[in-house]
Amino acid sequence: MPRLALVLTVLAAFVAGCGGEAREDEAAAPREAPPSTASPSGSRTPSSEAVPAPSPARCELGSSRSYAGRGVAAVALGPTVAFRKPGRVAVARFERLNVNRVPTTFRVLEARLGPDCRPSWYRVQLPIRPNGAEGWIRSSALRRYAVEYRIDVDLSDRLITVYRNGGVVVRTRTAIGRPETPTPTGSFYVNQRLLAADPSGPWGPGGIGISAFSPTLPDWPQGGPIAIHGTNRPESIGQVMSNGCLRIDNAVLEELIHAVPDGTPVRIRA
Repeated sequence: MPRLALVLTVLAAFVAGCGGEAREDEAAAPREAPPSTASPSGSRTPSSEAVPAPSPARCELGSSRSYAGRGVAAVALGPTVAFRKPGRVAVARFERLNVNRVPTTFRVLEARLGPDCRPSWYRVQLPIRPNGAEGWIRSSALRRYAVEYRIDVDLSDRLITVYRNGGVVVRTRTAIGRPETPTPTGSFYVNQRLLAADPSGPWGPGGIGISAFSPTLPDWPQGGPIAIHGTNRPESIGQVMSNGCLRIDNAVLEELIHAVPDGTPVRIRA
């Protein structure tokens, strides 16, 4: 796995605001009856019955909404604290920009709803060790958005498949980690995309950072993060010979790094 942070510059086009998600947090108000009715002659007469105002949406205290099977992400609006439970026991703190000066992004798994049925807290995946770490963040600290893509990594077939709205966009071979530096398995997400200062170097055009870390290289810079990246050794693609990262063809990487947004779910399976 390359020391990604030491040689990459931040991808300028951050697309967290793209992809309009329906305002599902707002319950649809019932349509009011018309304030007046038509007489047989066609003239307008006042309605004989008063029209009641629609009742505001109400939710039971502690109710929730799951996003686990969907592509939903959120970007930090400023310094942010993640808690073990809503408002109880802080587990991690995040700045608006991460160490690579990229907006801090989380994958949203669940919303805890307030009495007005709007999210008050989000349960999110965190881009920290241990792999798969989760926490609760106040909804007011985040801007949520929908993600159309997902990435599936099959280590046994050494194959990466990228989907958009359920359809296959890209299927490509990949190099994977050696037994002593394996590629971790589990459910993760894209947390940053970085362009290489030297496209002819070991990372090719750049890397798509994943919220996963090497299980055997914790002392590497930034804790040994995992990425999908290009390579200057195309013969290694499809082989078991990386430090845990996933090496793919440079042309494919160039396409994906500009298409796949931060927050995209990533599943890595053995």
